[in-house]
Amino acid sequence: MDFIFIDDMRVEAHVGIFPREQAAAQTLEISLTFGVPDAAARNDDIADTIRYDTVIERIRAELAARRFNLLETLGEFVIGLMLEEFGAPWVKISIAKLGIMKGVRRVGVQIERSR
Repeated sequence: MDFIFIDDMRVEAHVGIFPREQAAAQTLEISLTFGVPDAAARNDDIADTIRYDTVIERIRAELAARRFNLLETLGEFVIGLMLEEFGAPWVKISIAKLGIMKGVRRVGVQIERSR
């Protein structure tokens, strides 16, 4: 299986349970790796793969329109998009809140799922 990765994508999202998190969107850092059909490399055809530009645009649009209490729920939502809408056979996501606590650079979750 071949993979595409998107590292350290910054997105604005409404996520969290604390009042300061519910008051405004915050910047999240998302890294995503997903399986793509072997036919993409074999055929050298963009139509045979999952377009990372489309994935990025879709994630940004969805996260701008939704609200989540937990990073875990946000992660499962994105993985669902990848598995169901984009047809990825395997997905791994890492999502981090930046500077959410004093003396801590990032806090986040990692989730991995397959069909």
